[in-house]
Formats: sequence, structure tokens, C-alpha cells
Amino acid sequence: MLNRLWLLFAQSVTMMLAAWFVVATLKPDWISGLQIGSIVQSVTLSEGAYDNSALSPGSYHDAVKKSMPAVVNIFTSKANTKPKARKESGNNSADPLFKFFFGDQPPDSEPSSSLGSGVIVSPEGIILTNYHVISDADEIDVALSDGRKVKAKIIGGDPETDIAVLKIDVKQLPTPITLGKIESVHVGDVVLAIGNPFGVGQTVTSGIISALGRDHVGINTFENFIQTDAAINPGNSGGALVDTRGHLIGINTAIYSNNGGSMGIGFAIPVNLAKQVMESILANGSVTRGWIGVEPQNLSKELLESLGLPQNTAGVLLSGVLEGGPASKGGIKPGDVLVAVNGNDIKDVRQLLNQIAQIGPGNEASLKILRKDKELELKVQAGKRPKPKTMN
Repeated sequence: MLNRLWLLFAQSVTMMLAAWFVVATLKPDWISGLQIGSIVQSVTLSEGAYDNSALSPGSYHDAVKKSMPAVVNIFTSKANTKPKARKESGNNSADPLFKFFFGDQPPDSEPSSSLGSGVIVSPEGIILTNYHVISDADEIDVALSDGRKVKAKIIGGDPETDIAVLKIDVKQLPTPITLGKIESVHVGDVVLAIGNPFGVGQTVTSGIISALGRDHVGINTFENFIQTDAAINPGNSGGALVDTRGHLIGINTAIYSNNGGSMGIGFAIPVNLAKQVMESILANGSVTRGWIGVEPQNLSKELLESLGLPQNTAGVLLSGVLEGGPASKGGIKPGDVLVAVNGNDIKDVRQLLNQIAQIGPGNEASLKILRKDKELELKVQAGKRPKPKTMN
């Protein structure tokens, strides 16, 4: 009797499971409302009401929308037909200082290629980028934000500030970026970095202005960097640093890194310096700077003692003077200490380079020097600064 009841029960359960399977397969909507073993019978969710046209509080979308179309990706290639010595402005991936600021770079290959970013600054197709992005390139391709790719030609470059100017000819050019004013930039301002990091595509990162007027970094001859903690990585070089209005305030150029990635310290060339270099290149094909033909050296405690000067003396030691150069003709001698140029005090070599560079060739400069225990003021006619060896 028990065996018969057990067989009947097993057959009933089997038939019920078979029926459930058939209904669940053919008519799942019949059982969609049923729940087996559910602890919570129903869940009530609250969804926010959104106006799709409104931005989230604190959003920088408008600034990005305004500036991003003007940022381009730059791809360069170089056909190496035979091994040759590296140039200073090229891929110095073996140089520890280069690695420190630009990260690990891919090894040289034949042909070699690299990538970076650039910014369209005029409706004539003028693009600002870094000199190190395009130096020694045989071909330059520019990818626009809408996906189009065009060839670019080099108008000129200035390795001493790491600025280069390119030109593209294309119909329906994206709207050029609006240039900001460096006077409106302050430490603590929110900024956005736009570029093509690691070649992944156009990317926006945010941060603040960490410092202004940063020099003595050791990257360029003439330095006046904006420092930011907005993430800047390899491939961002030449891209845009913009404010929350979407205005260009700097050209991203380097990172402070020991692993090739962003560590929260990036440097950008301020827009006023980039604009000045660009205008000079467009007008003359190159940048013209003043030069007096001296070899300056920062004063140290030991040098001041050996020269018999007070420890609070500010200036630079002219350890060498080019024979027949502007300074030599003006009466400057090796061993003189230069303390002022045109009334502006000189504290170090970097400041001296900047002051002399601003003097147009052929113009007269007034130099105040200390010679032994005497203070002299000499007139020197500035010459034209020779092109650096990195320029062809």
C-alpha cells in the first residue's frame, strides 16, 4: 500500500514539474507574476525626475563642448633608412632627464612613429603644438574631432620654448578655440586638460592651477610654465589646457614622472608665450631674440667669497665673453658680475636669458656690472641670438 502511494506521489510531482516546464517555455507570461520562495514580495524604487537639457551642478560640459572640437590628434612618422645620431629635440628615450619628464618612450624602429595633440587657433587652419611632437617628422597626419584625417605642413618651430606651428587645409574646419588671457588665470582655478593620452582617443581631465611662472624645471631654454594637477600623460603633449569658460590658457607640454604616467604634476606653456612665439613664426618663419655673447654662471657662496663680494649680492657671474661679440664690444670682461639689465635686477641665469631675449637685435641695452669693488654701467648693442643646434 505504501509503495503504491509513493508511486502515485512521484508520478504527480513529475507531471506537475513537466507541466511547469512546458508553461514556462511556451507561455512565460502566465507565471511572470508568481514568486517562489521570495522573501521580498515587491520592491518600490524611486527614480529622479530629470530635465535632459539641464546639466549636473558643477558640470564643465559647456567648456568642453566649446573647446574640444578645436583639439586635434597628431600622428607623425619618420622613415629611418639608416642609423644616425639622435638630435637633442628628438626621441631622447635613453636620457634619464627625458624619461623623468616625458616617461618611457617606445624604442626606435624603422620606420618610427609618435603621437601627440594640437589645438586649432585660427580659421585659416593654424595649429599650435609642441616642437618635440613634430621634430624630425617626415609626415604629419592630423585627426580632427569629427574623425577626418588630413596632412599637415610645418610653418615653423621654436625648440627653445617647445612651440611649433602647423597648417592644415580642410573644408568645414572645426571652430577654432578662443584664446584666454593669462592675467585672468590664478592659482587654485579649475582647469581642464584635453588631448590624446596613450593614443586612446580624445580625453578630458580636470584639476587646478598649482603654480604660475614655474621655471628652473630644466626642460626648455625659456621657461615660464603653468603647473597643474590635471592628469597629463604621454600623448597629451601639444594639447589644450582650458579654463572653465572653454578658453585656451596653455599648451600642455610635459609631466613630472618617474613611471611614465601622471603623478599630479604637469606643465603647460602659457597662452601669452605660445601666442608670441606663434606670431613671430608666422611673420618671420622663426623667433628672433636678443643675444650679447656671454657665458653666465649662477653665483654660489663659494664664488662670492672668491670674488670678495657680500653674501647677499644678487646677479650672475660672466665667466666667459665671446671675443668680438656684442658684450665684448661694449666693454664687458670675463669675471664681471652682471646685476641689472635696463634697470631690471638679475638674480640668476634664467632671468638673464629672458631679459636679453626680449631685447630686439640692434637695440641698445644698459648693463650694470660689478668689477672688483667698482660698479659700472655699460651700453651694449644686442645681436641676434644664434639658432640652437636642434634647428635644421
